[in-house]
Amino acid sequence: MMRWPLPNARPGQTVGLLGGSFDPPHPGHAHLAREALKRLALDRLWVMVSPGNPLKPDPPAPLPDRMAAARALMTHPRMQITDIEAHTGTRATIDTLHAVQALYPGVHFVWLMGADNLATLHHWARWREIMASVPVAVFARPGQRLPALTGRAARQFRDARLSPHDARRLGHQVPPCWVWLDMPMRAESSTRLRAAGWRAPA
Repeated sequence: MMRWPLPNARPGQTVGLLGGSFDPPHPGHAHLAREALKRLALDRLWVMVSPGNPLKPDPPAPLPDRMAAARALMTHPRMQITDIEAHTGTRATIDTLHAVQALYPGVHFVWLMGADNLATLHHWARWREIMASVPVAVFARPGQRLPALTGRAARQFRDARLSPHDARRLGHQVPPCWVWLDMPMRAESSTRLRAAGWRAPA
């Protein structure tokens, strides 16, 4: 399988990591990424298109199709679309984080997720280790505020939650630390797009 070049980052830079299947990517993903760049003072944002999600029983569309769709949608000059998990051979988020941190010493990483991910984080492999390894920014999703903020992960790490006013400094904080960021809601859903017969751009 063809591998895309590894993304670029220099020691001292702050890089947001937006991982997922992106099956397919949609304007809601692009909206979250733009908000993250702006509100977290990121130097770069990597959209990490996963070869597969171990929590989902059905395989996603082919990786090259999802990569091409993400590149067509997310064109900001500080965003990079990457298949870095295909390079590292990792699938679990915690393994990917450790691999990326080893590949890019001196880079400050921030893990980005939607509120729906925070609500189910306790089902992820070694989820406490994720919170202890990297600062986390959680972005509001429609209908997910209550389940996310009352869920197991938010409750266990409630003392590590920062004020939104500290969001621009998040990448330089010592984990565990996380911030909840409200943003204008968008209702796009990869699930609905697949059901409607989504096809990758030619």
